[in-house]
Amino acid sequence: MAIAMASSGSTLGVYTKLVALEKQFIPKTAFFGCSFGLDPVKHLSNSTKSRLSYSLSTMIPKASATAIEDGSYQETDVVPTPKVIIDQDSDPNATVVEITFGDRLGALLDTMNALKNLGLNVVKANVFLDSSGKHNTFSITKASTGRKVDDPELLEVIRLTIISNLLEYHPESSAQLAMGEAFGVEAPVQKLDVDIATRIQIYDDSPDRSLLSVETADRPGLLVDLVKIVTDINVAVESGEFDTEGLLAKAKFHVSYKGKALIKPLQQVVTNSLRYFLRRPTTEESSF
Repeated sequence: MAIAMASSGSTLGVYTKLVALEKQFIPKTAFFGCSFGLDPVKHLSNSTKSRLSYSLSTMIPKASATAIEDGSYQETDVVPTPKVIIDQDSDPNATVVEITFGDRLGALLDTMNALKNLGLNVVKANVFLDSSGKHNTFSITKASTGRKVDDPELLEVIRLTIISNLLEYHPESSAQLAMGEAFGVEAPVQKLDVDIATRIQIYDDSPDRSLLSVETADRPGLLVDLVKIVTDINVAVESGEFDTEGLLAKAKFHVSYKGKALIKPLQQVVTNSLRYFLRRPTTEESSF
């Protein structure tokens, strides 16, 4: 699929930082081999792309300077926890994205334009209020097919694009997000201890599939890495939800093995593999 690219100084800066982060967090020898709902064995054997190829081959787009994210706030306000949810379950025909940042978000016109620049259609947009603030939701599909996004790499680029725009138009969110250290004006004061933050659980969702729940410290490329770790064990990832809540990432994936729910020994293998990967130090940290 052709990906539309935007050209601007701010975009280039974000792209440069993203490439640097990918070099830090993602080994060059790692390959990605599965998208949601497809045969992991077939795709692992045929894959030749490195992880996050969308983000490496395209710049995270920003709309023109005339687009305005028209949220308002007072400097004395307590900064709420920003949340970005990517939901693959609630709509069979579209990927649902939900963005919350207290009551500070406006119409998010720039964010919608940025998503369109990724080759996506925003087919529906809604706003609703509750005690936690204003929730902006978008139903998006791939412009080339009219279907929901099923590629984890593109889903991760969607997530980073939304967070990038949030950091640009609401810089006060920078200290609340893990991405703020690389993309924002202020790095988070406190960082999560990965050992403490990481929680992995697997439940039997039905006779045909299990529900994998992962909670851990957020970082770029995490969605792609989680899917790859699971599919490397020949476990199929069918659908799910990926939430960014401040410094935390929370993922729920429907998984199966040969059309059946995961048996206990296989659940343990998946849990151990994820825990090992998520807790191991980065290359830079391990060099000390």
